[in-house]
Order: sequence, then structure tokens, then C-alpha cells
Amino acid sequence: MSDRTREDAALGGAGYRTPDARGYYGPYGGRFVPETVMPALEELERVFDDALTDDAFLEQFGSLLADYVGRPTPLYRARRLAEAVGLGAVWLKREDLAHTGAHKINNTIGQCLLARRMGKPRVIAETGAGQHGVATATAAALLGLECAVFMGSEDIRRQSLNVYKSRLLGAEVVPVEEGARTLAEAVTATLRHWTERVEDTFYVLGSALGPHPYPRVVREFQSVIGRELLAQFDEHGIGTPDAVCACVGGGSNAIGTFHPIVTGLGEGERPLLVGAEAAGEGLDGRHGASLAKGEPGVMHGFMSYLLQDERGNPIEAHSISAGLDYPGIGPEHAYLHDLGLVRYEPVTDEEALVAFELLCRGEGIIPALESSHALALLPRLAVELGSDAVVVLTLSGRGDKDVDIVREAGLGGG
Repeated sequence: MSDRTREDAALGGAGYRTPDARGYYGPYGGRFVPETVMPALEELERVFDDALTDDAFLEQFGSLLADYVGRPTPLYRARRLAEAVGLGAVWLKREDLAHTGAHKINNTIGQCLLARRMGKPRVIAETGAGQHGVATATAAALLGLECAVFMGSEDIRRQSLNVYKSRLLGAEVVPVEEGARTLAEAVTATLRHWTERVEDTFYVLGSALGPHPYPRVVREFQSVIGRELLAQFDEHGIGTPDAVCACVGGGSNAIGTFHPIVTGLGEGERPLLVGAEAAGEGLDGRHGASLAKGEPGVMHGFMSYLLQDERGNPIEAHSISAGLDYPGIGPEHAYLHDLGLVRYEPVTDEEALVAFELLCRGEGIIPALESSHALALLPRLAVELGSDAVVVLTLSGRGDKDVDIVREAGLGGG
């Protein structure tokens, strides 16, 4: 750890200010894109900065979050789950109860408002689990925008329900046949298409990654999760919990959870922050654990930790969760990892399935497989923190979309 990194880590709280003017979070982030896209990114940054100081924009965004999305989402005490995993209390931030069934809608509403502000009549998006595709199609329908969603054909097979929902909402779903035909290829195809239609098309990027300013844009729109949590800690008499955890693929629900806590609380006040990344079949097999096994590199317009070969080319990631099988992670997560402000732990497919079933049977809540990775952290935290510990977990989405995958895995007698 460099002297500067030690200094940043010691500051925490109000001293944590990222990204810099060039879009870097420490050494991560930036813009690695063709020159044809640079004007669009610069315009987006200007419009976004202006929108954040425009009371009319903020009022419209806030009203839609409240009256359309259904915010604030509840913080629910899962008593039977806490007893099952050996913790004093487990509180679930119920993003699964937001309109469309996941946190993704927070960001798509914000970005589609930006598209209208920029006079772009058409939006495009990438998706893996299909949830961001549904959320983008939803926001586009609400705001009268044309919409196309790029999705790997393997994910189209795995997530047929969300594909159908997107089409019902008026979106064109564009199959991507390259490579592993999953999320990474969908991002590549969307970026490629955007370079061809940048004049009339806005790219609604779904996770906290990509070229600057997208990681910051997504973080700001998703930070409603963490801001609500800070208020709900007091409302529910929790004080400061012992730990807060969330699943991490690219990292949008996790950065929305963690960022307000990192910036709003000092080092001695902050709970332990833990992100769960996809260990797939195990770290010696196929997985998507870019922080555990990756190295810094450039992909999709930004620098971060990536799973890559000896030549620096991204390699195929794997997870039972279509939303976590991405070979990289958002640049701010990479920086938080290096600073030691957030701890990231790999969780296997098998562990996620056990946690999935535990929440179904114990609380009557069917979680997304992405969220199940975070749920799998709970028994570990019980051992580490003790049987009186209080843990808050962002339940990023519901599991309707994953029922066929879980049935194929043999759960529930299917």
C-alpha cells in the first residue's frame, strides 16, 4: 500500500472524495474509448453535473422514486434467518420490493431522465440477468423513449422471463452470439452499437463500471439505498450495525449501499462492510471473482481488476447467477478494496444455492441468486462477529427470474 493510499484510508469519512477530474478512483477508472465516443461522454458529464444542481430535476427524480418505484424500500428484521445462521439480528434492505423487483430501477429512471434532458429519443442497455433490461425498458416506456436491450444468447436462454417482460414493455431485445454469449459480450456489443448511433442514442449503463462518468453516475443514482439505510438505522433503533453486506458483480447495488456509509461515517463509526463476489465452481475452477483472482487491466473503457490471460485479454467468467458472471469489477470497488475500506469475499454457486433455500424456507422470501451470494456471508459473519452481532444486508432483487435455474440445480423437488 502506497503512502497516499494509507493517507486516503486513514481519512475515510469526509476525506474520501472520488473520482478525480479525469474519472480515476486512485489508479482505477478513466476513459479508454474511441475518439468518436469522447464528445458524448463529455456531454454526459456536463449534463449530469448540471442536473445534480437543478432543483426541478432532483424533485422529478425524487418524486418518481417515491410514487413510481415505491421508495423508501423497507428495512425488514428477518428473525428466523438470524436464528438459523447464528446472529443476533439480520436486517434486510428490501430492494426486491422496488418496482420491477430489484435496485436497477433507481439508476434507469435517473439515466432515462438524463437522456430526455439531452434530447436523445432512443436508449440502449446491456443486461445479463435481464433485470437491468426490464428496468431500462420500464423507464423508457414511462418517459416515451425508444429502447433496445443487448443480451447474450445464453443469458436469453437462462432468463427467458425477463426477456419476455422487456418485449412486453416495448423494448427490442438484441441477441449477442459472440464469445460466451453472456454479460461481458453484451457490454461489448452495446458499446460498439453506441459508437454507431451516438448522435441520437443514450447508453443506459447498468452497473458501476465503464468509462467515466458512468461509474459516478450509477453510484449517485444508486446511493439512495445507502442514504435510506443511514436514516433507517436510527428509525429502527439499530444504531451502528456490526456489518453491512451486499453482492458484487460490476457492483451497482453494493456501491449504492457502501458509498454513503463510507463518506457519511468516520473510521471509528463505520460497520464492517463486506461484498460477496462470485466464486462459481471454486477459485481453482470457473468463477467470476475478479478481486480474489484478478489483476489490474483495461476492459470496456475503464481500468480495474480483471480476470485475464497472460496477454491481458479478459477470460470467461462463470457464476450460477447471470448478473455476476462478469470478468471485472467497478473501479470504485477496486479502490475501496485497496484502501481496506470494504472487504470482498468469494462465494461459490453451491453456497449461494444453500442461502437461497434458507431464505425461502425461513422467511418466505425468494431472493435473486445475486442476492443469495450476499446471504451466504451470514454464517461466516456469525463465526467472526459472534452470536450477538447485528448484520444489515442489501437484498438486491427477487428471484422470480431464477426459478428455472434453481429448479435445474435440483432445489425444491423440481
